[in-house]
Amino acid sequence: MTIPTASEIREMLLEVVAQNRPRRPDDGFLQMNTVFVAMRQRLGRPSTEVQQLVLSEWHELMSSGYFAWGGNWDNPSAPFFHITERGKRSLADLSKNPANSQGYMRHVESVAELNPVAESYLREGLACFNSRLHKAAAVMLGATSESVILELRDAVVTKLLALSATVPNKLTDWRMKVMVDALRDFFDGKKASFSRELREEFEAYFQAFPQPIRAARNEAGHPSSVDPVREEAVHASFLLFPELLRLAAALKDWVEDELT
Repeated sequence: MTIPTASEIREMLLEVVAQNRPRRPDDGFLQMNTVFVAMRQRLGRPSTEVQQLVLSEWHELMSSGYFAWGGNWDNPSAPFFHITERGKRSLADLSKNPANSQGYMRHVESVAELNPVAESYLREGLACFNSRLHKAAAVMLGATSESVILELRDAVVTKLLALSATVPNKLTDWRMKVMVDALRDFFDGKKASFSRELREEFEAYFQAFPQPIRAARNEAGHPSSVDPVREEAVHASFLLFPELLRLAAALKDWVEDELT
């Protein structure tokens, strides 16, 4: 039997909790035994090694604040547990939520192919986010986004050189903001040639790179306070990133196939 990865186990645990959580306050409480009975059904006859992997990931979900022991004051400890506010956010649209790194990566990969650098930073960013290291997660996601934008910029420069066209100096500037502004201005001057769908996506999502994804990254990387970014802001940036990736991929295709 193939041993599931930690990410696969985490996804299964989150799915089981989502399927068994009470729909109304008077529907009773979640119990740990219910979760592990369901996991045994999913995994067949898991070996001790696999059972321990499940227990380890369960501990991670508990210790990182997705679930907490107890149902109420009359049942304040195991086997009863409840879903925290953080956990409730994670169970919303679980297949695309960064709390479920396995599902999130599947969603991202269905949107567009990530270059190896971007993928490496994104996976580490997800690991940071799920360990409650929000400042680190913001920096990693910012680096992921920068890698995607740099790849798009390189495609533009390569095509302009192939066309013997002038490359705007600011497109090759080492300062990210200067380069991004130049890239936005370049596409803004070309959007009349876009399809309606691409033009609408460009106008809706291109600004998402400097704000809020890059803003969260800068606040975490150049802090002026102890808590420069909140979990909710980083969570929102992760949800926004696939749209940035989708737009970057569409713009790159347009550059390679239609820019003349």
